[in-house]
Formats: sequence, structure tokens, C-alpha cells
Amino acid sequence: MDKYQAYFDRRQREEILKQPSAEDGPVITISRLTGCDARQVAALLVDDLNHLTGSNKWKWVDKDIIYDIAKELNTDTQRVENFYKGIELSNMSEMIMAFSGGFVTDMRVKKAIKDVVLSMCKQGHIILVGRGGVSIAHDIENSLHIRLIAPFYWRVENVMKKKSMDIETAEEYVVDTDEKRFNLIHTFLDKKPLNIDYLFDATLNRSSFSIQQIAEMICAMYEKKLGSHQSGHKKSGFIV
Repeated sequence: MDKYQAYFDRRQREEILKQPSAEDGPVITISRLTGCDARQVAALLVDDLNHLTGSNKWKWVDKDIIYDIAKELNTDTQRVENFYKGIELSNMSEMIMAFSGGFVTDMRVKKAIKDVVLSMCKQGHIILVGRGGVSIAHDIENSLHIRLIAPFYWRVENVMKKKSMDIETAEEYVVDTDEKRFNLIHTFLDKKPLNIDYLFDATLNRSSFSIQQIAEMICAMYEKKLGSHQSGHKKSGFIV
């Protein structure tokens, strides 16, 4: 967790959030339908980008932030995980947590997630897998937003292999998780569109390409889209 510690120092995070928008990024978000291997893509993409830039600045982030957000809110990780999963607290659960001193509202959880994720994105050199990142980072100019898709039963078979599920369980898991991820993207948007395709710069079919090929394509798109900002951001320290 040490590599994320700076984002959980309140004063440092507040300074990052106040910095001029022209200095934000670069950031890449990867949203995905269930079973599209986004984490594996992100891990390879980090290696490709660090090789491209001759540095080790790039990192990828997924579920790790849940633990530090929970620590900051003085609540358990399941509370933050449940928010991500769209699980609402029952009245009884709220009462029990309130009496135990551990009650944290959805609004507090949402604000903590948004502040931490946005500070990471503004600081830059972050690949954010899921976590509503495309919604939180959509105003950052130096950003690239990727969507991974694949046919339903291709994804079901992939989930069956990786999670040792039977087909009925895998089908249910894919449908349920897809819905939760769609709802999470909506959660961090000011407006609630029926179609979220406009949020993404590119949509890639995982079933058509290997994990390595997808990482290479995203790296090439990064050069095409964000490389053009190099000259315009020299003063702010943006280096490709």
C-alpha cells in the first residue's frame, strides 16, 4: 500500500486537488465488461508505458484503494466494498453501525472515493481499472478512456476457467457484475445517460485480440492522443 500513501495524507491530497487543471494527468482509465482481463492488460500496459517513457512512474490501481479509504473513514473494508457493489444498508444495519460508532453514510464513502481517485488522476501516470474512474476523470484533458468488451458467452467461458464456476453460476455472475459496474459509472456522473458509450475514446473487443496486443494498442493510442499535448504542457512538467 505504500505506493498510494501520498493520496491518504489529507494535506497533500488537498494540494493536489487544488492544482491548476492544465497540470492534471496523464491518466488512463480502463472500464470493462466482466471477464475481459482488464487487470492483466493494465499490468502489461504499465510495463509498456514505463519502457516508452524511460521511467518507472506509471502504476496501475484497482481494488487496493478500498483498504486505505476504509482506514481513512475508520470503517471496515466491507463497507467500502458494498458501496462499490451497490449494496444499500438496511435500516437495521444502519442502527447497529450507529450504536457501535462505525456508521459511515454513502455520501461520505462516495466523497472519499472521489477525492482519492481524482487526486491520483490529477497527479498523473496512473492507469485506473474500474472503480468508476471514467466518470471521475472525464474532465481531465490529458486522459485516455478505454472500454473492453467481448461477446457474452466468450466472457462466461473466461470466468468459468478463472473462477472454476459452472456455466449457470458464471452466467449469473457476469450479468450481475456487469450491472453493478454500469451503475457505478452512473454513480459518479452528474447526469445519468442511458448510453455511456460517449465516455470512452476507444472500445476494444477482448475476444479479437490477446492481452498483450490490447496493451500495445492502448500504448499506441496513448502516444497518438496524449503525445500531442507534450509541447503545450512543457511548462507544467508534462513529459511523454
